[in-house]
Amino acid sequence: MLRGRPFSCEDRRMIDVTGWQWLNEPSSWSAGDALTVRTDPSTDFWRTTHYGFVRDNGHVLAREVSGDFRLRTRFAGAYTHQYDQAGAMVRIDEENWVKTGIEYVDGRQNASVVVTRGLSDWSVTPIEAVDQVSIEIERTGDTVTVRYGVGDDEPTIMLRLAYYPPAVATLAGVMCASPDGPGYTVAFDRLELTTG
Repeated sequence: MLRGRPFSCEDRRMIDVTGWQWLNEPSSWSAGDALTVRTDPSTDFWRTTHYGFVRDNGHVLAREVSGDFRLRTRFAGAYTHQYDQAGAMVRIDEENWVKTGIEYVDGRQNASVVVTRGLSDWSVTPIEAVDQVSIEIERTGDTVTVRYGVGDDEPTIMLRLAYYPPAVATLAGVMCASPDGPGYTVAFDRLELTTG
């Protein structure tokens, strides 16, 4: 069962996915008051570091953008298995990307960022279990800044600042995956992409 604050009539909006495209479309998803995804098992994004494998089959719903942009999402997941993850991703290709959000590791939620430029570089910050999380990825010039917020908070806590190639077309959107588990359900009730 997904946990999260209940929607009221005043804040109920439809998630419009017109113009967005799937990379590794999941077997089960729907868009309405939220984008709800059931992750497929054995899905992930990772390149080589520590584990020695490459995986590039996690789920991403994204749009292509160039130049500066800000991507914001809010989501709630029923994380139960090691490495269950959800959040946002920016991606040039299979060797150049950043994913961020919640990753469930050793029985707890972590604010997580993986920066990949050929090889993956992972950092986590343990957080108390929360119903929902907001993530923002902002690209300015040659930099991406990742911020998060918990509960109803806006994403104002800086989690990572990293190099990202400037002026290159990139996919920006929401992502989720289940590297070790049978899959789980995640709902994104906010999805905003602004450019310029």
